[in-house]
Amino acid sequence: MATISASMVNELRKRTGAGLMDCKGALVEANGNEEEAIAILKKKGIAKAAKKAGREAAEGIVESYIHMGGKVGVMLELNCESDFVAKNEQFKALARDICMHIAAASPIAVSREEVDPAILEKEREVAAAQAEGKPAAAVEKIVEGKINKYLEQICLLEQPFVKNTDQTIGELLTHNIQTIGENIKVRRFVRYALGE
Repeated sequence: MATISASMVNELRKRTGAGLMDCKGALVEANGNEEEAIAILKKKGIAKAAKKAGREAAEGIVESYIHMGGKVGVMLELNCESDFVAKNEQFKALARDICMHIAAASPIAVSREEVDPAILEKEREVAAAQAEGKPAAAVEKIVEGKINKYLEQICLLEQPFVKNTDQTIGELLTHNIQTIGENIKVRRFVRYALGE
């Protein structure tokens, strides 16, 4: 069994943002292997975040962002469970990052459930027309594949985060739920672009 030093725990804490005892426990479980400990923390963190997702998030902030030149503006309501967290710098920074992302990536809905069915029906018709002439089973798979791709592009929670494209906005929220310790939800947003 590997000896777990304080410097190993601190290094893991710096890399993950997890608590000291969680980091030590993960390193013990991983027998000192830092990468394995990170994987353990991720699994535990996602499980913790999933438990918190059911809790009511009625506090929060309304954040705004105006892009340079004043041609694009965003307003976002980001909710959490307590006013204490709503005043937390990490929470405020998250709201600013999401606003900036919305300005850059132009999502039209927070999640798949919020997308207007009429928009999806039009996209289905276009995809079906593009797949015309192929076998019926293939057409259905092609249409569903194109709809999934379209939803990934227009739904905020599924878009790759502009500051770290290896992470979606949904994963960014999950990470912040893990580190802040409260449920966090994007309630709504509006994006204005000059002339639209």
